Amino acid sequence: MSLEATLQSAADSGKLLPSSLENIQALLSASENPVYRSSIEELANSAQWDELNDRFFQALKFGTGGLRGRTVGKVVTAAERGDAAADQRPDHPCVGTNAMNYYNVGRATRGLVAYAKTYRATAGLTGKPSIVFSHDTRHFSAEFAQKCAQIAIDNGADVYLFDGCRATPEMSFAVRHLRADAGVMITASHNPAHDNGFKVNYSDGAGIVEPHATGIIKEVNAIVDEAYNPLPEDQQGKLTMLGEELDEIYLKRVETMMLQPELLKNEKAKNLKIVYTALHGAGGVLVPVLLKRLGFNFFTVPEQDVRDGRFPTVKSPNPENAPALKMAVDLANKEGADIVIGTDPDCDRMGVGVRNAQGEMVLLTGNQTGSLMGWYRLKTMTDLGILNDETRKNAVFLKTYVTSPMQDTIAAKYGVQCINTLTGFKWISAKLAKYEAALPAEILAKYRDLPAAESRAARLQYSKFLVFGGEESYGYMGDDFSRDKDGNGAVVMFAELAAYAASRGLTVVELLDEVYSEVGYFLEVNQSKVFEGASGAAQIAKLADTYGSNPPTEVDGSAVVNVRDFRKDEISDEEGEVVSKEKMLFVDLADGRSFAVRPSGTEPKIKYYMFGRQVPAAGQKLTADELAAAKTRVSASLESMWTWLEKDIDSRLA
Repeated sequence: MSLEATLQSAADSGKLLPSSLENIQALLSASENPVYRSSIEELANSAQWDELNDRFFQALKFGTGGLRGRTVGKVVTAAERGDAAADQRPDHPCVGTNAMNYYNVGRATRGLVAYAKTYRATAGLTGKPSIVFSHDTRHFSAEFAQKCAQIAIDNGADVYLFDGCRATPEMSFAVRHLRADAGVMITASHNPAHDNGFKVNYSDGAGIVEPHATGIIKEVNAIVDEAYNPLPEDQQGKLTMLGEELDEIYLKRVETMMLQPELLKNEKAKNLKIVYTALHGAGGVLVPVLLKRLGFNFFTVPEQDVRDGRFPTVKSPNPENAPALKMAVDLANKEGADIVIGTDPDCDRMGVGVRNAQGEMVLLTGNQTGSLMGWYRLKTMTDLGILNDETRKNAVFLKTYVTSPMQDTIAAKYGVQCINTLTGFKWISAKLAKYEAALPAEILAKYRDLPAAESRAARLQYSKFLVFGGEESYGYMGDDFSRDKDGNGAVVMFAELAAYAASRGLTVVELLDEVYSEVGYFLEVNQSKVFEGASGAAQIAKLADTYGSNPPTEVDGSAVVNVRDFRKDEISDEEGEVVSKEKMLFVDLADGRSFAVRPSGTEPKIKYYMFGRQVPAAGQKLTADELAAAKTRVSASLESMWTWLEKDIDSRLA
């Protein structure tokens, strides 16, 4: 039986989805690549219908962040494997319309170039568009970046290409510094090793929002073929390689994020020992350079300095998870280090471990880390006179709705406005774009080139100055010269915070308890349910829809007092700006607990965010005994909430 007949028979019997058959036929008719046909034949002949459905049930959707999907299949075919050994990266990326491969990154690049040309023409700009391409250490990241760069050049865009792996925030910085039209980062951030992605930032260096999001998506989705004809040579773009020169410009700016370099003159702070791990990723390029230049006492994890897209020493290269930091913790215990810092493969997220008074290494959550760094920056800028009665009205703290309300409380304590945004750093960066645009024209014209102190002074006088920005998922920002979450800068901010605690003879845990006693004890617990593949996507959609059509009226024995449905309600932020619609529901309970639920935009999961707190009476602090009791009570209340929610999930999916 021919391949076509085998596929049709499987579709007729319900084993192969109609959309999968259609997409397989379209791919085979659009390309003569022998790896495509051989892989599909092997999977069909071995009746791997679930694998074929996962690979072909849809064309990989270019969303508002770009593309993300498997670049290594659950089943690796012989054609994909090529000459590679079983424990090595396959020779070819995953074949499929719903996979990260040359077909899909090529479509994405051509669509992005087409949109950039149209947008420039509409804006009355002349000349070719320019795009920055960067990549992390994942499977096929370097090859995808090089392929995309060539496609962009062939289609009439000038290209800036990094000479090796770099962090996402440096790509964002490069877009702004070079006045490029867009930037692309080949990464799947902290996802498992089998994934990769195509992340797009636009001309302000930030993740794409409207009108760019819809415009780019439309152009990308209009391209269904793999082949294209390069433009005549005189209409093609040119290639400029980026390397140490741009690194140095970026490094000097990141160094300015340390507010009190003199801290390291203190003997206790100077002796603070740090273990840093790049988890086989791009953070290893510049983080060690930063720590050394600033004078911190640090070690790296040699086995994890190796840049390897298999991430062979961890199950998943996600610094949010304790197992990813185990080798760093082990080294810290061996060397008597005080803190552990890890960044993910594209170095936009940071996770930390800190030693408590009992000598145990404790991992902080993203909310705890962000709250501490935000508190330190507010306190220090106040102590240094940067924030005072005249300037603090123009200072701002930015966070997402699902990030700890402890940060709203800390900002209020220092008289600084806290603005909540939708999930994703692109929304925090959209606020920064608004604040930048409010600067006087003569400052705006040179703003991206202003030294850090002049930039800060201009914002404090004429617009809004970012003190700190962050989200619970381990992403942080301490300035606006880059417009993405910044693992490089986060390492600097956290190392300084730890040095401050050490200078006072405190562990970071003891410092956190000091802050809790001042503002109250806040605890957040995040959980998720994973649903993979075609059937999983349907389950996630069904579950999300039920919360909108049938929101709870009671949760874990407590009445629901407020429901905010971000899909349909008109919700305004603290500046009075109406936020965009999102598939997120926020539920507040009579007993002070709350939770939010939303499908992940980058992974096959639906996320639950649970919040609990105990705050002191006005003008009071929590005593040590009260704080200890609060930790026990609030933790138990959120455990109980999750038990209730899990049962509710089962009933909603039944």
